[in-house]
Amino acid sequence: MKLMVIDGNSILNRAFYGVRPLSTQDGTPTNAIFGFLNILLKLVEEEAPEALCCTFDLKAPTFRHLAYEGYKAQRKPMPEELVKQIPLLKEVLDAMSIPRYELSGWEADDLIGTISRLDEAAGWETVVVTGDKDSLQLITDHVTVKLVTSRMGQTTTKDMTPAVFREVYGFDPIHIIDLKALMGDSSDNIPGVRGIGEKTAMGLIQLYGSIDHLYDHMPDICQAPETPAKPGVVKKLAEGKADAYMSYDLATIHTDAPLSFAPQDAARKSAKPELYDLLLKLEFAKLIERLGLSGAQAPNMNENAFTGNVSTEVVDSDQRVAELTVLYQRAPWVGVASAPGFSAVAVGCREGEDAFRTAIFYPDKLKDFNGFLQTLFSDRVQKVAHGVKDLMNALLGEGLSNEGFVFDTELAAYLLAPTDGSYDVDKLGMARFHQEYPKTKAYRDPDAFTPLADRTPAEQALAAHCTLICALWEEMDAQLKELGLDKIYYAVELPLCPVLAEMERTGVLVDRKALSMFGEMLDKRLKEDERAIYELAGEIFNINSTQQLGHILFDKLGLPPIKKTKTGYSTNVEVLEKLRGQHDIIDCILEYRQYAKLRSTYVDGLIKVIDRDGRIHTSFQNTVTATGRLSSTEPNLQNIPVRTELGAKLRYMFVAAPGHMLVDADYSQIELRLLAHIAEDKAMQDAFLSGEDIHTATASQVFGVPAGEVTHEMRRRAKAVNFGIVYGISDFSLSQDIGVTRWEAKEYMDRYFATFHGVRGYMDRVVDQAKENGYVTTLMGRRRWLPELKSANHNLRAFGERVALNMPIQGTAADVIKLAMIRVWRALREEGLRAKLILQVHDELIVECPEEEMEQVKRLLTREMEGAVSYAVPMKADSAAGRSWGEAKG
Repeated sequence: MKLMVIDGNSILNRAFYGVRPLSTQDGTPTNAIFGFLNILLKLVEEEAPEALCCTFDLKAPTFRHLAYEGYKAQRKPMPEELVKQIPLLKEVLDAMSIPRYELSGWEADDLIGTISRLDEAAGWETVVVTGDKDSLQLITDHVTVKLVTSRMGQTTTKDMTPAVFREVYGFDPIHIIDLKALMGDSSDNIPGVRGIGEKTAMGLIQLYGSIDHLYDHMPDICQAPETPAKPGVVKKLAEGKADAYMSYDLATIHTDAPLSFAPQDAARKSAKPELYDLLLKLEFAKLIERLGLSGAQAPNMNENAFTGNVSTEVVDSDQRVAELTVLYQRAPWVGVASAPGFSAVAVGCREGEDAFRTAIFYPDKLKDFNGFLQTLFSDRVQKVAHGVKDLMNALLGEGLSNEGFVFDTELAAYLLAPTDGSYDVDKLGMARFHQEYPKTKAYRDPDAFTPLADRTPAEQALAAHCTLICALWEEMDAQLKELGLDKIYYAVELPLCPVLAEMERTGVLVDRKALSMFGEMLDKRLKEDERAIYELAGEIFNINSTQQLGHILFDKLGLPPIKKTKTGYSTNVEVLEKLRGQHDIIDCILEYRQYAKLRSTYVDGLIKVIDRDGRIHTSFQNTVTATGRLSSTEPNLQNIPVRTELGAKLRYMFVAAPGHMLVDADYSQIELRLLAHIAEDKAMQDAFLSGEDIHTATASQVFGVPAGEVTHEMRRRAKAVNFGIVYGISDFSLSQDIGVTRWEAKEYMDRYFATFHGVRGYMDRVVDQAKENGYVTTLMGRRRWLPELKSANHNLRAFGERVALNMPIQGTAADVIKLAMIRVWRALREEGLRAKLILQVHDELIVECPEEEMEQVKRLLTREMEGAVSYAVPMKADSAAGRSWGEAKG
């Protein structure tokens, strides 16, 4: 029989620092609880204990504090965000039927020790789960200590058994107390013997076993040739004997706490019903699903979300369709949710102040279902939906109108919480109304509404989501206005949906034959490199195997190993770059990897997703990045290589249709122009306004030479400073980027700030404001919340400061390009052109147009992009045209 005992404070603390800040809608911090529960569940699955319990420290002083007033005196107070989570975690553990043990005057370690010994006496095995090494003294043949480390959400464990402990320390587990008696423990402020460090203490305990034996042999310990003790050490030991024994007592875990405990008391039991409500309140949807919990799931809505009478009807007559169509056209708004292929559509509408009705429409129950949809999705009906961009795309695929959308709850949720990453409608319902809703898969299943299927579950889920969408819209619209996010929402994000939907539907034409020939060329070069590598290595091996390649490079060829991992030598790109010039094989391997990447990721990857129309239809994700930038998936067309000559050839595979051209326009140095405006830096603004090259102007100032004497290398370094400094780059990172000493890099930065002192002021100002407000904004009002700035974790705070610096600039650049897309899309329509916007890659827009429209489109693109905003420094866009993307880029 096995019992697992959790060191509650230790694991909670590690979860707090290892998981990024999380909170509920009302601001309650939850990251430590979330991390703790995930660690707990993972270990329970792995160990499958028959019994489980948890111990906690209490705030009251223990007998150790009474024995030594300096005990743990140096510890900083627990962060408030962690303090708030402790009582909540205890509530959750109680609801999980996991016994908790805490005792005034005793530490959790003592309770763990007592439980372990009682377990052992009862013939049980014990697994102690902790992040602290204090418990290692408890290890026996029947007690294993599982050491836990957690970093950025990744948890690792190590089982410390007697054998493993002896391998690491060289003595039995119980003598770790003796080790601490000599070296002390800074985390607990245990003094140890002054002047005795870990290395000396380790050697003494390995040799003498205990401090008793050590002090018994004090007169002659210097005589033994194998002893690490020198005369000076002996003197320190003698003078510190009292401290050694006091430290021994402080470090000893007591196993006789007055605890009423038997292993059976902690036998695992079923969770209590209140666990579901607690996890719901904490917004832990995935944990609810993982634990298989369920509660009262309303088919439509409850009083938490929507007041009044809620009802659902299935429409099966044309007369009722006509009545509802009139009602929908007169209503200020309706909610809409649909199944794939519009096999079922739910429409929700208020009926007065106290009633809400959802109607379900099926194509097999109505004579003119398409006619109804044509009206519903026209601008005659004002609609609220979830995921408007994807819905618009689906409507275009059915040849239906996609107008009249006044609100998208997914987009609103994204703007309100841009780092959440997931905005499923049921998750939003849980977070905002503390109620569980059906999953979208209930009606997303292609077979959910077939004639022979039981439609009831899918129908109920569809109706519930439709009603939920309406409740969310009423709440979210007010929140957007309250936070000043309504401008960016109604002027940029929502109007962008039809633009993206049309771009996805249109797609980008690909020259399949040219792409295949490119792949064949890569295959030929791969084989050539493979032969060269084998020849230089003197044998055939698996080039893609890190272990085999490491053996060749470092064991056989004798190259200096740069980095080692748990599994052997590292052979990543960073390592290989540092080895350049030391052996011809390195260049061959780097080239081989470049060709292999181009072949597998781009050639093979792109050929797989070419549609029947010869085009690739990427999906533009508008709710993913925290900065507001669009991302591209399935496939990602925003990461087509451009930095290598060979990789850049891929752009020539993206072509215009016969009789058409591709017009490409991109913003010139948009982020630096925005920096000049936001920082109100007169010197930088003047450089842009005069038409100077900003990198040359910067180099002139930083290196103290006239602009005409700026060399290519000077400009390259100035460019690195320009782009790096505002993102919080350090002098060390800059020195690595441009290949100079750290001192030189610091000097460059000092000169930069002396010239562009407005930038220095901005950097200080924006971080201070972010700390005060808890967020930063773009010029158009987009927010990025920064709970990291209040974190007790230094690395998280530093991350928050870097984000505070770059978000206003990078986010504003994202807002500007989105606004430009809307303007270009509208202008193309207004001018009656057949040209279509087909691709956006960060600061670049690509339009496909008939040849005769090319010059007009070039002018239109430049005009609309440059006119998107009016700031202290004008936005500059350059346009060009070609038969392919590569040709248009020049």
